[in-house]
Amino acid sequence: MTRRRPNDIAPDIFRQRLLIEGFFTREIDELVIKDYLLGIAQHLGLRSYGVPVVFAPGAGIGKEANAGFDAFMPLIDSGIASYFWTGPRFVSVVLFTCMGFDDSRAIGYTRDFFDMEGELATHTF
Repeated sequence: MTRRRPNDIAPDIFRQRLLIEGFFTREIDELVIKDYLLGIAQHLGLRSYGVPVVFAPGAGIGKEANAGFDAFMPLIDSGIASYFWTGPRFVSVVLFTCMGFDDSRAIGYTRDFFDMEGELATHTF
């Protein structure tokens, strides 16, 4: 099997992907996460066809080290997935769109919204 970069597989289909990871200091809950997803979509000019969905597995489900939230925002041009580990206060966001957006604006918005400190890991693909 030949491994190819994803954008080499379907060159006629435009897609932009951005991964943002880092440690947050802001207090979070389901409403804060929904506000973030709505806000980043608006900030980047991305259109939604639904509301953000946030999942918070109950206590005792899965590993305690992985406790937190999983969230998704459906976009007309794809979606935004985010994952929050509440113990280490770590967040991982994946923006996947079939419409272009400014990576630096997405990174800046995310850093500011969650009061993120230190280095962020980002990857575009």
